[in-house]
Amino acid sequence: MLTRIRNTTAVTMNASRDIVSPTDLWIEDRKIVAIGPYGHRPDRVIDGTDMVAIPGLVQPHIHLCQTLFRGLADDLSLLDWLEQRIWPLEAALDEDAMRVSAQLGIAELLAGGTTTILDMGSVNHTEHILNTMLQMGIRGYSGKCLMDRPNKFLMQSKDDAMQESYDLAHRWHGQDQGRVRYAPAPRFTLSASDALFEEARSLADAFHTVLHTHGAETRDEITEGIKLHRRPPVAHLFDLQILAPSAVIAHGVWMNADEENMVATSNAKLVHCPSSNLKLGSGFAPTVRWRQKGLIFGIAADGAPCNNLLDGFQEMRTAALLAKPVFGPTYLSAPEVFAHATIEGARVLGLEDEIGSLEVGKQADIVLLNFRGPHHQLWDMTPIYSQLVYQTHASDVYLTMVAGQILYENGRYTTLNLDEVKRTAREALLRVLRRAEMEPLSSWMTT
Repeated sequence: MLTRIRNTTAVTMNASRDIVSPTDLWIEDRKIVAIGPYGHRPDRVIDGTDMVAIPGLVQPHIHLCQTLFRGLADDLSLLDWLEQRIWPLEAALDEDAMRVSAQLGIAELLAGGTTTILDMGSVNHTEHILNTMLQMGIRGYSGKCLMDRPNKFLMQSKDDAMQESYDLAHRWHGQDQGRVRYAPAPRFTLSASDALFEEARSLADAFHTVLHTHGAETRDEITEGIKLHRRPPVAHLFDLQILAPSAVIAHGVWMNADEENMVATSNAKLVHCPSSNLKLGSGFAPTVRWRQKGLIFGIAADGAPCNNLLDGFQEMRTAALLAKPVFGPTYLSAPEVFAHATIEGARVLGLEDEIGSLEVGKQADIVLLNFRGPHHQLWDMTPIYSQLVYQTHASDVYLTMVAGQILYENGRYTTLNLDEVKRTAREALLRVLRRAEMEPLSSWMTT
């Protein structure tokens, strides 16, 4: 099927950062086949008048398993947030609850213009996240969360965890022409042993995939990491030879200068999660310094219980604003931030040759933004990147396409019955709360 998006403004994010307007985008066999004139008759025409076409946003740190817990773990520090709420809730998930949680998260991401994610699953039931990604059409990686250090809620022996991880990787990695991939996910150095990290790195190497973890998120993590390993977490991962071009570390807020140099030397990747860092009181990632050192990083929302949104546009705006009081108003400009949410996010995942920009031959992961609202008036007379970073809302998304398939258009999903999912979500959450021996936190929510 040949699709034409006509008369749009294309923010390409190619090497020259070309902005083409007005133009047409042509999509066939999952890929962009032309930008501009193309002497063929389309099977479908989408009117892009007063719309801006962008590459789909890339969020390289998401927790789909936690979407069901939105609003249930607010106003806590990270370690309390994990031990008092998130870990017992994750441990109480059943298969159906995991599926519903993933569906709700992916629905929000697609409606907000995110087309690619790196997701961290939980210790159990991660196959239902991968299957939901496959069915709903989003692009990305997910992987079983690996935790073998003693704790009260989520723990599995190293051997069992790795056997299940290899089984999942064999089953899921590369599904649908590589749209769905597997990524091993040792949670962080306080909950995963050195041996588990090393075996996860071996799995990532064997499958040519990424290794997904957290690091240097809070001061408490640094303190506990030094007690456990006599060095801070990212330095410890470097000494274990875990850091590599395939390693993706979420947060990195409290890395010291030496650790930043270790990330640069190893060509490991980072993910900036500004709203999550603010809400958990974790701190401010020094993104301008990261850029000055040549560190590659993306921007992501993290999980719904520590954000509480999965809105990539809000994360861009927050990332831009956070940098300015520390480094000055000219730093982390709108064009730079938008790059980190698209082509640089693709580079974090090793997918920059496939996605992250609108170019002929690349995957047709395209988002159309409706710029007819009052906050976008005279948009064609002002810098487009300022519009995208400082003014655009997730609700401005008109259409989201992945691999040439329209997944969301004008408020409707093509691969999900959202009303049905919403009906099942309430009972799923009640089951989880009962298993976790927690009460609903709202007086109107009854059993």
